Amino acid sequence: MATVHHWTGLEARALRLALRLSVRAFAQQLGLAVATVSKWESKLAATEPRPDTQAILDTALGRADAAVHLRFETLLSETSNAATAARRRVTASGPRAWEYESWADELDRVVVALSRQNFAFADSLLSRWLTRFTALELDDKGLYLFARSTALLGDLKRDQGVVLGPLSAQHSYAGARSVFTQLDIPRRVAQLNLSLAVVTEMSGKLEIAARNYETLAVDDRLSRRDRARARLWVGTALSKDGNHDYATRVMQAATRDFEDLQEPDDWSVAHQKLALARRGAGDLTQALHFIDIARNSGTTESPMQRVRLDTAHGHILLSDAATRDDGHLVLDQAAQVAAQYGLVHQLRSIEGIKAMSEGPTGPRQR
Repeated sequence: MATVHHWTGLEARALRLALRLSVRAFAQQLGLAVATVSKWESKLAATEPRPDTQAILDTALGRADAAVHLRFETLLSETSNAATAARRRVTASGPRAWEYESWADELDRVVVALSRQNFAFADSLLSRWLTRFTALELDDKGLYLFARSTALLGDLKRDQGVVLGPLSAQHSYAGARSVFTQLDIPRRVAQLNLSLAVVTEMSGKLEIAARNYETLAVDDRLSRRDRARARLWVGTALSKDGNHDYATRVMQAATRDFEDLQEPDDWSVAHQKLALARRGAGDLTQALHFIDIARNSGTTESPMQRVRLDTAHGHILLSDAATRDDGHLVLDQAAQVAAQYGLVHQLRSIEGIKAMSEGPTGPRQR
């Protein structure tokens, strides 16, 4: 928003016009004599309001909405020339009000792009704002948008499989958490802790990830849905670490939470995770039961979810000699989609599953 460091009649007139008020109505709103405002109108930059009146004008501008600020700055721009510019002291401090609105709108577009794994477009939208302003020049509203943008950049890096390092999901999430901590927004801080726990799991630190998820599953700063997701991910980490039976019980509790919350997509994902836990335990009958539920519920429009679902399905099929060829076919299809959308982490998982199936022992069965 614009900041007027020193008012003259020129800025005062621009504010009146931006507010779309008559001279009399403007004077009444400011609590001043009509003659005072008329003087500003006639002398413009050649007259300056008294210090107490300067403060009144500051307040009037500060209370104005984004549309008024836009008209105010446009009017000043149209009437400026070298002589008046030298005398006026008006600067734009950080993003203007309508830029904040545009920034917020484009973050909604980033969320949609990420849901479709359109990483190039999402990265372009985020870079547009993250490189435009520095945190030091932003007020609290700007910092909030800056932190949201940084968190979404973390989501992008995580989905691309870049989890560690200076340009990683971990780095972005930590930066966003720091800003939300500064702004004292506990819910966002807890959400970033949950995202960082995911990064910990993806980097192979399963016991640490499971402990972090357990803490977050009872963290009142999070919504019920986020707490249920944390509970589900406790099971995911435990299952990856070989504790399949306990993981199954934890995941089933999360599944009931999603059903109570009427979250069908999360409920479907939970069955996918349950299928993998039962596969790990060697219970292929239950694994196939759960993966069939997952495949026939929820949405698969997202390439990421389609790859995850096919990867789980293929993994289960590979565990039975009778369906091994089908498993390879499903995994090959999942790998093609993963490569097409740049899902590096999922591609590595698929390659790891194939390598394991070709080992001397293969997965445990019963």
